[in-house]
Amino acid sequence: MFKERNVDFLYLIWKDPQTRRNFTVGKLTREEVFTFQYGEEYKEAENHGWGKLEAFPEEKVYESSVLFPVFSSRLPDPKRRDIDKILTKYGLNSYDAYELLKKNGGRLPIDTYEFISPIFPTDEIVQREFFIMGIRHLSPCQGKDCALLPHINVGTLLQLIPEPMNNNDPFAIMVCTILGEPLGYVPRYYNRAILERLSKGLTYLCKVIEVNRDNCSECVKVCLSIPSITE
Repeated sequence: MFKERNVDFLYLIWKDPQTRRNFTVGKLTREEVFTFQYGEEYKEAENHGWGKLEAFPEEKVYESSVLFPVFSSRLPDPKRRDIDKILTKYGLNSYDAYELLKKNGGRLPIDTYEFISPIFPTDEIVQREFFIMGIRHLSPCQGKDCALLPHINVGTLLQLIPEPMNNNDPFAIMVCTILGEPLGYVPRYYNRAILERLSKGLTYLCKVIEVNRDNCSECVKVCLSIPSITE
């Protein structure tokens, strides 16, 4: 993976539409200029059918004085009539393309890309929202019968169970109900940072914030806070 420096950057994630596995294929950084480069997992992603972005055909560091158009085009047009409402939704006072990309992930219905804000080693307080991964593989519903999904609603508290003996990923973290019913997994790109904090005895709060039974790939979204916060 990338060597993390104390700068502001986002990971570009590609999700294999067949296996639903996430690959960290790039890194977008904002300093004096914007830079983009491919990451180590992009070659592994290529073995799963992914191809380089047309705007970045070579394996090198690209620079731009403004946010690369291929990424800014994934955002709402700043001239939209309802742009103020959109900015308010994401807690922004003014239109900043990079900050908006950080907030909404630049997700589009036409592909499986998403930008995510990594958990930095220097972050004293962590709060991230993400969809639980692999529900169709781990939950009793198996992606076929929503009635078999453990009973959860918005506000339901969940627990994290590290799986160091997991054959696919020794850093895997299973997400379960308080009763121990398995749901799925924390996205791979957050595993190590979360495990490091849990190993130090930090508390956490993992709460369901969205349940969408019409989308088996992304049906449960949670908010994770480390250390735990009380409302």
